[in-house]
Amino acid sequence: MSFSRRNILLGAASAAIGASCTTPLGSRSSYLTQVLAPQNNNVIFQWLDIIMQQVRDQRVPPPRAAVAFAAPLVAGFLAVNGIARKYAEPYGIGHGPQGADMEAAFATAFSTAASEAFQQPFLFERLSFLKKIPSSDAKSLGISWGRQVGLKVVKMRTDDAAHLTKANHYRGLYERRTDVLAWKPTGTFFSAKPSPAFGSFPKALFPGHGGIRPWTMKTGSQFRPTGFYHPQSPEFAKEFELIRTLGGKESLARTPDETEIALFWEDGPWGITPPGHFLYLAVQALQHQRMSLVDMARNFALLGMTQCDASISAWDSKYYHDILRPESAIRARAPFFKNADQRVRKHASWQSYIPTPEFPTYTSGHSTFGAAAAEMMHLILGHDNVPLVGRSPDEVLWPQLKGVSRRWSGFRQAAEENGLSRLYGGVHWEIDHRHGMRSGEQIARHAFHTSFPRLA
Repeated sequence: MSFSRRNILLGAASAAIGASCTTPLGSRSSYLTQVLAPQNNNVIFQWLDIIMQQVRDQRVPPPRAAVAFAAPLVAGFLAVNGIARKYAEPYGIGHGPQGADMEAAFATAFSTAASEAFQQPFLFERLSFLKKIPSSDAKSLGISWGRQVGLKVVKMRTDDAAHLTKANHYRGLYERRTDVLAWKPTGTFFSAKPSPAFGSFPKALFPGHGGIRPWTMKTGSQFRPTGFYHPQSPEFAKEFELIRTLGGKESLARTPDETEIALFWEDGPWGITPPGHFLYLAVQALQHQRMSLVDMARNFALLGMTQCDASISAWDSKYYHDILRPESAIRARAPFFKNADQRVRKHASWQSYIPTPEFPTYTSGHSTFGAAAAEMMHLILGHDNVPLVGRSPDEVLWPQLKGVSRRWSGFRQAAEENGLSRLYGGVHWEIDHRHGMRSGEQIARHAFHTSFPRLA
């Protein structure tokens, strides 16, 4: 091959496309290989695994991951629903061509929306998947219809304000606190080693995320919780002492099981993230249900939409209330609270067990994500008797989790454990967890009862 400028550019383009390639189910890098029986694989799970890997490989932070999961899952559902004509939808997608191949339609719609969400073409993944479907008029109709639906979803979400929230800059959506509870950037004071690390005193993460247009809520503030504790209250003193003793490096109150829980659910922006973790568990449970493709696609669209709305709701609350993290309160701010309880005092050497995130505390994103998923799964299945067992999806950054499996009686127990993990790690107050769980449940119930009703 001659080394012409054209060939060099073509080679660079091919390398860029190849860099976006994901590994197939069955490979070590595939998430769903860990939980999915090969005979239960379908087009939904295959494409969900692809974008889970992209979240990991692009190091997408949890709130942005929730946004990125939603649009492809919605697009895939709308494509197959347009052909099946089973559920009403508010987007004006219309009827798809009769006889169109649903798998081709789902894959094309999903990958079209995913390409925009992740700024990756997914060219090889799409070609590889469609190659498995025999050529026919039905396949051609499915591809054409899926492309039409995917582009419509992309266009529909271009004005959702998500593009304005990618930079860590305040957009004037919320008034900043000026009292002793005001959040300030935190440092890299944590103790679980080896571990990932934030930069020292980074900027606030996505202050405008709460201004994204939701999928199912009327506004990002629809399920906003009421205010935080007064710093001089007995309730605040109780929480201060709880997190100081439970969530610190030298904690004697935290049990070995609670220490394991803190790491197991940490799910920082180096892996599947909390929204991805609960989609991962949903695959583990729903793969055994006898559902049509359109029903399964609807369920995952609802899960994706509510994970996105959970991120919007939690970030709206975080920046509306603008409450400091335990680390700041315990290490530095305690004397300024003027709390009469003698336990509220400064401990300058205190360290949270896991990394303190670089944004306000109230409410907990983990708790909101988990409760939204758990309540949605309860509504989908009609019960919560769903025994689950799982390893951590990402074990590279926490080698302490090698060979560790955890068991839950259902999604609600898993969600509760997930939320409590942030207390065991010393990065959240208990009220952050309780009110986050409440908001997540409200989001799921509202979405389930108002989105995609069955046609008569």
